Order: sequence, then structure tokens, then C-alpha cells
Amino acid sequence: MASTPVALGPETAMAFGQALLDNLGRVVCGTHGALTAAVVAALAGGHLLLEDVPGVGKTVLAQALARSLGAELSRIQGHPDLLPSDVTGVSVYSPSRESWELRPGPVFAHLVLADEVNRTPPRTQAALLESMEEQQVTVDGTSWPLPQPHMVVATQNPVSQRGTFPLVESQLDRFALATSLGYPDRDAEVRLLLREGGRAALAGLAAVGDVAGWQEAQEATSEVAVAPALADYAVELCRATRQTAGVRLGASPRAAIWLIRSAQAHAVVSGRHYVAPGDVQAVAGACLSHRLVCEDGDGSISAGAAVVADLLERVPAPRP
Repeated sequence: MASTPVALGPETAMAFGQALLDNLGRVVCGTHGALTAAVVAALAGGHLLLEDVPGVGKTVLAQALARSLGAELSRIQGHPDLLPSDVTGVSVYSPSRESWELRPGPVFAHLVLADEVNRTPPRTQAALLESMEEQQVTVDGTSWPLPQPHMVVATQNPVSQRGTFPLVESQLDRFALATSLGYPDRDAEVRLLLREGGRAALAGLAAVGDVAGWQEAQEATSEVAVAPALADYAVELCRATRQTAGVRLGASPRAAIWLIRSAQAHAVVSGRHYVAPGDVQAVAGACLSHRLVCEDGDGSISAGAAVVADLLERVPAPRP
């Protein structure tokens, strides 16, 4: 059943967020945490990394998100021969104008799916660094702004699988959130077989808004009230990761910024105009885990998740 588009305004970001969450739930079954992370990233204006084994719906989730937002999806399919220019675009000479012109690459889109991003070599992965942080691309010395809003949804296979190139720390730090979908439960898997989700549901999915409404929802989300005590709590959590035994690289100041932005978006999804301690705690795992480099970790986000879970138990939260 298709969704009814939601008319957006400064006071309706919560309705937009809930409609977006419901829309994604029609396609991706049994992974509420991953769907919430996708909605939070979209509202916060951040990028999303999906790490999981093949076949659990990572690409379908990205496609459902683009369709729900009313945004055109541009796809970069990762493979070892992919070049940086295949991502950013190239300059070509126009004889009629006697000048060089940019032929834009797939990164010039509101929503970019970097599918199996860790199957591309590091040189090509680095082509996304500038676009994800500065919202622009530099080709042959000229900088070109990207359309706004701009969001990258990247999928990657676990680093233990063959043919993968682990993302470097600076690349991981540019993703606001990272999460896994996991295997659906038995009932959800049966529904997929009966075409009650997945690509069968994706074909009939309608948008809950448009790109202008998406940007308006982001602006409204950024206005959600954050108490100074909660900002201090976010900083304490990030600083604690830098002082934890077994962690070689802790969370950066950028991580603290995205922790608060993500908490604002989680508050919107939860139907509130202010951030509560529970919002920070709800997004801390997805916001911090992938940024931590652990001595005993295998390079996946699961090692960092255990550290964050322990810190949430030890670092005192402010009283509501």
C-alpha cells in the first residue's frame, strides 16, 4: 500500500520522520534499528554506512530511502577497477565552445548509493572524502558544489570477506552513522518469500515528500533544543573512548558533533522538540562504533560497539 505524501513545514518534521520510517518498514522487514538509523541520518544531514553480509537488504534499503524522499538515486558500483574519475566526473574539451567542461560523475546527486564501497581500492575510496565533508568536488583545480541536500549511503561487506579493501579511519569518520541490518527473524523472512516486502514492495512505494521538503525537515531538526548538560554528556562519551584501554583511536570532535545532531534527529523521530539523555544513548552505538580502532578488533564495527555499550554503562548520564 503506497504512502500519502506529507505536506512539510517547520512544525511537521516529526510527521515527516515517522512517515519515512513507516515507508521503509514496508520494504525492509524485521530490522527496526537499521531503519531508524537511516531515518536519523536523513534528518540529521549525515551519511550512512551499512555493513553486513550479502543478501540482507542493504541495497534495497538505500533504494527505498531514495524513493521515500522523492530523490533521484545515483549509484556507484564498487569493484577493483573503479577509478576516482568514475566517481567525481571528468573534464572534457568542447570544440564548439573552445573550453573544458565538466562531465559530472555519479556523486552529483542528492542521494548517492556507494554499493560495496570496500571493494574499491583506497585511491578511489578517497574520491569521496571531499564530497562527503565539504559538499563539493574538485576536478582539474576547479571546485563544483554538490546539490543540496546531499547524502551518501554506502554498503560494505565484512572485512573478513575476500576482495575487500578496509576503509581508512578518515573515511569512516565522515559517516555520521554506521549500522548492520542482520538477518530477519523467521516471520519476517517468510513474509519476504510471500512478496510482502523487499523488491516486490519497493516497486509500489510512493514518496512521503520531495527534496525541498527533505531539506526543510533537516533545517527543522537542527532547531531541536539541546541542553548544555547533554552537550557535555556527548563530549564525555567521546573523550572516554580516547582513554579506554584497548582502543588505539578514539572518537573525534567530529564524532561529538554528529552524536548531538543524530540525537536531535532521534528526538524528532520520537515525537519530541527537545533532546533527552535517551536520544544520545540510542544513537551512540551507531554514531561512535565505526570510528573506534580497537587493538583486538577485526576491523568491523562490532568491536567498537562493545566499547560504546560499556561506556554507556559507566559514564553517568544527566538527569532528565
